Amino acid sequence: MLLLVPADVLRPRRPDAHFADEAEAAREAGIDVAVIDHDAFVRGRADGAAVGRVPEGADAVYRGWMLRSEQYAALVQALAGHGVTMRTSPEHYRRAHELPEWYSAIEVHTPESFWTSGDDRHDFLQACAALGAGPAVLRDYTKSMKHYWHEASLVPDVADSDAAWRVASRFRQLRGDDYTGGFVLRRFEPFVGPEVRTWWVEGSCRLVTAHPDTPEQHPSTELDLTAVEPSVRALDLPFVTADLVLRDDGQWRIVEIGDGQVSDRPPSTAAAELIAALKNREQSTT
Repeated sequence: MLLLVPADVLRPRRPDAHFADEAEAAREAGIDVAVIDHDAFVRGRADGAAVGRVPEGADAVYRGWMLRSEQYAALVQALAGHGVTMRTSPEHYRRAHELPEWYSAIEVHTPESFWTSGDDRHDFLQACAALGAGPAVLRDYTKSMKHYWHEASLVPDVADSDAAWRVASRFRQLRGDDYTGGFVLRRFEPFVGPEVRTWWVEGSCRLVTAHPDTPEQHPSTELDLTAVEPSVRALDLPFVTADLVLRDDGQWRIVEIGDGQVSDRPPSTAAAELIAALKNREQSTT
């Protein structure tokens, strides 16, 4: 196994500071580490130089900043030119990264959702009509703007077309060039307590952490994955995260699926714990 991390912009031979502890933990666990030029893929300049420090012929896992699906595909292609195989294919990445790709597998465990393709007002209002009435939470295929809760996230009533569109317009403005896919409307559900992030390798939950937004907060109720495990396994993905939160009726609900390669690790969890979860997969398949 080879761990790939973004290079430091000012010191390109070193890992980006945000992932330096994971790189060090990997080395201590006997895993090779290499850096890539993350910015090259973001700028659409995916060439051999961007992965020039990656050794040939490796089985690799990426831990780094978020990439759009097409940018990740370019990374995989560039690495293939070095004989490097990514455990997560471009198809796997998209399935974990974009809500319309993962929604059907976990539909019973996640808020009801409708989405558009693009940012057309007519299509958005059709999604509102499909949801019916009542409050909803707005996002795009990959991200919400929950830190702008009242102006760009919460739609108080999808039946109020003008008010709903004002929220959507502000969301679209804030997302800018990062806007991905289309609008996604998710039925509002009353949650209690903090989110918990679960890390799954080859369909098995290998690590449970706090959510990065609330790194010191853990749910007061014991997490029970019995109901959701078959659905996460049905995604058939090599490395994903599932964020869960307790609904006010006592049910655990999945609010997000993400590709584990670009899911942030809370600082309250040691880097070695995540590396161990990945290495356990390696050991179980040898």
